[in-house]
Amino acid sequence: MQARLSTMFQSLQVRNYRLFAFGQLVKLIGVWMMFIAQDWLVLELSGDSATALGVVVALQFTPVLLLTLLSGRLADRYDKRLLLFVANAFWTVLSLAMSVLVLTDLVQLWHVFVFAALLGVANAMETPVRQAFVSELVGTALLPNALSLNAAVFNSARIVGPAVAGLAIAAFDVGPVFLVTALSSIAPLVTVIRMRPAELHREPLPTRGERAAATVLDGLRYVARRPDLLLPMVVMSVIGMSLFNFQLTLAALAKTVFNTGAASFGLFSTTLAAGALVGALAGTGRRSRPSVWLVLGAAIGCATFGTLVGLAPAYWMVVALLPPTGFFMVYFAQAANQRVQLGTDAAFRGRVMALWVLVFLGTNPVGAPIIGWVAETFGAGASIWAGGLLSLTTALLALAWQLRRAGARLRFRVLPLPRFYVTEM
Repeated sequence: MQARLSTMFQSLQVRNYRLFAFGQLVKLIGVWMMFIAQDWLVLELSGDSATALGVVVALQFTPVLLLTLLSGRLADRYDKRLLLFVANAFWTVLSLAMSVLVLTDLVQLWHVFVFAALLGVANAMETPVRQAFVSELVGTALLPNALSLNAAVFNSARIVGPAVAGLAIAAFDVGPVFLVTALSSIAPLVTVIRMRPAELHREPLPTRGERAAATVLDGLRYVARRPDLLLPMVVMSVIGMSLFNFQLTLAALAKTVFNTGAASFGLFSTTLAAGALVGALAGTGRRSRPSVWLVLGAAIGCATFGTLVGLAPAYWMVVALLPPTGFFMVYFAQAANQRVQLGTDAAFRGRVMALWVLVFLGTNPVGAPIIGWVAETFGAGASIWAGGLLSLTTALLALAWQLRRAGARLRFRVLPLPRFYVTEM
């Protein structure tokens, strides 16, 4: 057990990564608290409008759609550590401003819309840089472990943040939650400053002329020529748009279907994140690039359980189904992320990871308003199971395409338990 734990958390032995992970954990707990408080505030200001909630989610992710590829170009041209500091500083200023509006009771719905859009700008600047920066913190050998631990940090925050936020909103209202978010966003600023640049695993920055030649279109052409990178991105774009909207759908499900309060909404998010944390930790022992079969199998599991969540008729059934949904959701996303990042040349990593972030998060502006409209028109459950069925169809089509391309076939054998195999022909 000790050896297993040592392997699971191996990247934390690297000082720079340890600082990075700690700063991210503190910030993300505050961010998830803010998401819960923001969603609850929107429902209060809009009269329980799922459409308004969908607009906020869309505004959060529209800048990702518009700016992420440019941010990836910056990540391949400039010091990623400096870029992270600037993006997180912008996030801190915005969070402090929003907390003042909420605490003084001056906040209006349009303020939340503007705040969501500006936070999206900060997120579009920070996320691709952070994704590409991990390889500089630990090097290639520990990269799979570090990426899995990143997912574990993210989902640990998803467990703690919503649970604390639900209780805090019930006890103190949303204002103090926004203030805690603003204060927690200072942590990554401190940890980035304390990192030792000499211990980073990076090559010297290219010359000015070489940096100018690093264009967004070159990154797109690079991915277009790589079916092994393109397939997981296409599958992720559909699942991300149609199913990865639980921030929106679970809030609507808790409030409009089961008529519960903020604490119960927090329970939904926490149980989803608990399964997601297990899914993230399950990938920490991986030391090589995941196979395409692993990615597609996890995608099918994610879509299947997501569909069942939308069809569940009782509150307790939703709570029971959310952990396996969270497990496969993160196991799929992390395996696909690792397959893309470990298959990418270092010179293109910033731009490729920017494209990954675009399909992972940037599809939300398209999906969120549609999901919100479906939730308001046909019910929150329908918005979940419809997205699940679309995701399942996409994953199965991708599996069929890959089987044909590889000249492989699926076999079912009992040895002694049922197991599926992919056989190359």
